[in-house]
Amino acid sequence: MQNRVRQVFNLMILFRRSFSSSSSSALQPLLPISQLCTNGRLHEALLEMVMLGPETGFHGYDALLNACLDKRALRQGQRVHAHMIKTCYLPATYLRTRLLIFYGKCDRLEDARKVLDEMPEKNVVSWTAMISRYSQTGHSSEALSVFAEMMRSDGKPNEFTFATALTSCTRASGLALGKQIHGLLVKWSYDSHIFVGSSLLDMYAKAGQIVEAREIFDCLPERDVVSCTAIIAGYAQLGLDEEALETFQRLLSEGMTPNYVTYASLLTALSGLALIDHGKQAHCHVLRRELPFYAVLQNSLIDMYSKCGNLSYARRLFDNMLERTSVSWNAMLVGYSKHGLGGEVLELFRLMRDEKRVKPDAVTLLAVLSGCSHGRMEDTGLSIFEGMIAGDYGIKPDTEHYGCIVDMLGRSGRIDEAFEFIKRMPSEPTAGVLGSLLGACRVHLSVDIGESVGRKLIEIEPENAGNYVILSNLYASAGRWEDVNNVRALMMQKTVTKEPGRSWIQHEQTLHYFHANDRTHPRREEVVAKMKEISIKMKQAGYVPDLSCVLYDVDEEQKEKMLLGHSEKLALTFGLIAIGEGIPIRVFKNLRICVDCHNFAKIFSKVFEREVSLRDKNRFHQFDRGICSCGDYW
Repeated sequence: MQNRVRQVFNLMILFRRSFSSSSSSALQPLLPISQLCTNGRLHEALLEMVMLGPETGFHGYDALLNACLDKRALRQGQRVHAHMIKTCYLPATYLRTRLLIFYGKCDRLEDARKVLDEMPEKNVVSWTAMISRYSQTGHSSEALSVFAEMMRSDGKPNEFTFATALTSCTRASGLALGKQIHGLLVKWSYDSHIFVGSSLLDMYAKAGQIVEAREIFDCLPERDVVSCTAIIAGYAQLGLDEEALETFQRLLSEGMTPNYVTYASLLTALSGLALIDHGKQAHCHVLRRELPFYAVLQNSLIDMYSKCGNLSYARRLFDNMLERTSVSWNAMLVGYSKHGLGGEVLELFRLMRDEKRVKPDAVTLLAVLSGCSHGRMEDTGLSIFEGMIAGDYGIKPDTEHYGCIVDMLGRSGRIDEAFEFIKRMPSEPTAGVLGSLLGACRVHLSVDIGESVGRKLIEIEPENAGNYVILSNLYASAGRWEDVNNVRALMMQKTVTKEPGRSWIQHEQTLHYFHANDRTHPRREEVVAKMKEISIKMKQAGYVPDLSCVLYDVDEEQKEKMLLGHSEKLALTFGLIAIGEGIPIRVFKNLRICVDCHNFAKIFSKVFEREVSLRDKNRFHQFDRGICSCGDYW
């Protein structure tokens, strides 16, 4: 086809040349280039451009570039550019900007930048177009570099320039520049523009500066769905799930019309809170409003259902997706992993590789290794990790993958092997890697290695209360009460406070929170009385309190009383009181469940014939008839 077009092209040139030489009349085009472009006849328009030569002019080039841009026709656009150069045509700033945009849309960023650099005069549209394309393609540093160059050349940005530049202000270095841009916005009174304000609060939220983001949001003269979504997403990304839900509900009452991105952000927050009823309502809203089911929304739904314990529905959504991204596969893999279903993780991973539509990425392999860890499949996990090192998956292991192997070995009690593995790591172990080993040392009472790792962790991150707590608990398990007191004194000296354990349960659209030995719940007297009744029945059924879980130097009677006050047990008791028979009791905890509470929940499910779903910081536990889905391995 291309050869035929080329032959016709050459014949037309010869015809027009002979016509031109035999006639003194001016050469006129058969059809205007703009009309040919409008009719989709780009090849003929290009022929007309060649025949017109220097007479092509502004309107002809403009029509051609717009047609090439619409079709992302790189080779044809390059021919237009080449024709300008050969005919010594000096395009106006507008046409040069169209060329820049054309190359940017065709992902020829070097060519686009060259066009910008060669422009004798640049206007705000030229600068903004280059900044925008860099930002959209993930080249944040280049985008900010062009913005800085614009400022040095006395170019004055407009609201679009500022909004685009702010999207590139990521990480700590980007935040510093973002604050400088914020100062310019205030100076030039652009901070009141709705989309500039949305970009500004989004920048602060993604940098973890949620207080600043909220201040900007509250000061906006008007709010649209973009700014509302940005603040909700900011809360959800930082794990401030209750604030995200509360903000969504308030803005909804104020008349906000959510879009699919808003719902995706809301679902992220509901995943953190494990509020499946709210999640179902959000899903119904999406269906009723007939919002487009883009992949980002479907992925959020899969993540929400799996993290709320409904894996079967999450898998149904996954199987019905017309097009799955790597995020879709990863969400489903993580769901299986959190439930300890290592076999399902490996089967889904095999299916992903067999389909060959989406390549596994680093997150995929992390989910697979985590599934092997939670599923008591250490040898399989180690084999996959060795395959990564050998290049079998096209992904080299990073620090998180090494940390997962440490967690896998430590969870299975292979503490010495995990310690040696860390010594062989190609880079210095991070706090996350060492933290996994310290946690394993606490579970398996490996005091010597745990003490060494714990001291190292306190040096690396002295502000992390979790390291002090685990080391203190390790000492307490070994009866080294003096060392326990020393660690706690060090915490007080460094003013480090630990995150309090809490559990929550949903009843009638309300979240009920419980802390250890809680005395704040409005129905606390009823809960305490019911707990005494439950305790008697549990002991008759064979429940024996595991006093080793109490890490205080007190007598056995006091230890047993402290165990009954654990937040999980209080939440279970409230669930038995408030939730009707036959309905599963769903409890959620922000920390790892202790051995005693795990045993308690198993016998509870048998004595009271209730299904219990308990999600802790690490994974799901499904209790039914005295058996847990984790197989007592977590």
